[in-house]
Amino acid sequence: MKLFKQLLNVFFSLRTSLWLLGFMLMLMFAGAFIMPGRQEFQLLHSMPLWGWIQKQPVEITWWLWGLIGILSLLTINTLFCSIESLVKKRKVTQWLLLISPQIIHVGFLFMLLAHLLSAVGASQAQAVAAEGTIVKLSKETNLKVNNINIQLDYYGRVSDWKVAVEYLSDGKVLDTDMIEPNNPSDIMGFNINVKDLRSHPEEAVLLQINREPGAPWALVGSILFAVGIITLIVLRIKMEKV
Repeated sequence: MKLFKQLLNVFFSLRTSLWLLGFMLMLMFAGAFIMPGRQEFQLLHSMPLWGWIQKQPVEITWWLWGLIGILSLLTINTLFCSIESLVKKRKVTQWLLLISPQIIHVGFLFMLLAHLLSAVGASQAQAVAAEGTIVKLSKETNLKVNNINIQLDYYGRVSDWKVAVEYLSDGKVLDTDMIEPNNPSDIMGFNINVKDLRSHPEEAVLLQINREPGAPWALVGSILFAVGIITLIVLRIKMEKV
């Protein structure tokens, strides 16, 4: 029982957060020296982290495993500290002043969740497509390129382009979209962009296909993080002026 209480005290301690952050910095510093010297890391950007790390030798990934462990402990520590703060200060009249740090913590946890989801389910691929080409996105979903419209100027340079696409499942059209400059197709969890294009001898495009399941959660987390910080700063300034 005493050991359990001591363990709880560790997770309720702000000092634990500082130690964990310190260990994180050291592991990231080690990774900065290991990554440039190993070719295995060149594949890291093209596949999910979780799938990649399990196939690599521990001698080059030990620091990443360490970071995953520390982030797990930091998540528990953040939850415990937030709960303790709310319980101890529940009678505080300045409710916004109490809740602002917790909003920051929730935003941080959402960003961790986003990285976890992307580490497990993210993907990146490229595909060359002409009009009528069907590209497989997942087991259930295909992408069909219906029309490629490339406009050339007087000198034969590309001045504008549009690519009409549709999403299919079991031969049925689920949705349609138009890819344009600075306007990728962002539907059903996939981000489809045109990385390159060709007008001769036939019109064709090089599609960049990304899937980031953690992107919406990262956006929510960043918004909460920013709102919490701004609210806390504003309230602190007001209190100092009183």
